[in-house]
Amino acid sequence: MEVYRTPSGLAATQRILKRHYMSKRSMEMEFDTRVDLFRKRIKDSEDFKVQENVFDTHTLMNLYSLASKGIIDFLGGSISTGKEANVFYAFGSGKDLALKIYRISTSNFKAMQNYLEGDPRFGRIKGSKRSIVSAWAKKEFRNLKRSEEFGVLVPHPISVRDNILVMELVGSKDRPAPTLKDVKLDLQEAKRVLTAITADIARLFNQAKLVHADLSEFNILYDGEPVIIDMGQSVTLDHPMARKFIERDVENIVKYFQKNYRIGSADAIWSNLTVFRR
Repeated sequence: MEVYRTPSGLAATQRILKRHYMSKRSMEMEFDTRVDLFRKRIKDSEDFKVQENVFDTHTLMNLYSLASKGIIDFLGGSISTGKEANVFYAFGSGKDLALKIYRISTSNFKAMQNYLEGDPRFGRIKGSKRSIVSAWAKKEFRNLKRSEEFGVLVPHPISVRDNILVMELVGSKDRPAPTLKDVKLDLQEAKRVLTAITADIARLFNQAKLVHADLSEFNILYDGEPVIIDMGQSVTLDHPMARKFIERDVENIVKYFQKNYRIGSADAIWSNLTVFRR
């Protein structure tokens, strides 16, 4: 995987901005030049065979902002591509990071808005597509923090900037953790993993007061322990669809473990929950 340093000219750009004698137009031209250079470096890298809509000008500006704050030092290749976002390897503050970049042009804004509007923490989000995606990224950041506070094993959230979410990488640079669907466990390990997931569902419900709302083998990483990911759609228990979402989450987990290992039951998971019991 090719890894390159975020432009060292960033510090110089900051110093330039402080020079009061430079005209606003000159500063804008300087910044535009550096953004164009960053875009070219991304396009020239074999690890960045992604569509132009991932790295639009606004996203590049956000990357500059994260670099200027010392949050990221290096930006590397693609880890995964999802329906709404691309995840890239990065490095900062001595840690391997995962940068989740939500695509503005191809995200399902209607679906996002439905999850946001039912969440009392956000209310009705109005405005542009970018504002909806930004709210979604902030929502995922808050859900991750809240989950982690109550002992749910999730990627450690570090920062969020508009459509970019920064987390600690699960796994390593050379071997990011695979999803549960791509791992074959022996029966004893499968039982242990199911027990851990059941416990995390209970912590998420009983303590964090959240429903994942899209939990399945596709949204759980395995790095010796199951790690729950993709929590942008996760909702609080007072969301009008919370009951339906938890039923679907439980069904998905039981279906996966029954199909692959013939273990697990919905009753066993529900018995750990203090709310929404069947």
